[in-house]
Amino acid sequence: MESTTVNKKELALRLAANTYGLTPEAAEKMLTVVIEEIQAAVSAGDRVVLAGFGTFDARERSARTARNPRTGEEIPVEAKMAPGFKAAVSFKQRVADELKVAAK
Repeated sequence: MESTTVNKKELALRLAANTYGLTPEAAEKMLTVVIEEIQAAVSAGDRVVLAGFGTFDARERSARTARNPRTGEEIPVEAKMAPGFKAAVSFKQRVADELKVAAK
């Protein structure tokens, strides 16, 4: 099965096509606002839970030692916060089911 990439503009076009009266421009603006609000909430330390889709949150990454692949030199990496996403069970199941059917 060949996969494709759906970018923000394509996603906005799909949103407009499935929403009565919403122009592609308005759909793209709406999508931009949703993304910005999720980013703002997670940056503020909040969890964003979208039932049936998943949960966005900030996760702590522990300090570790990495290695330069060319030289083998050890490089210390500081602890940091990073965005995280956990897909909802129904989302995971839909992907598994639809990809299984597509693979046949």
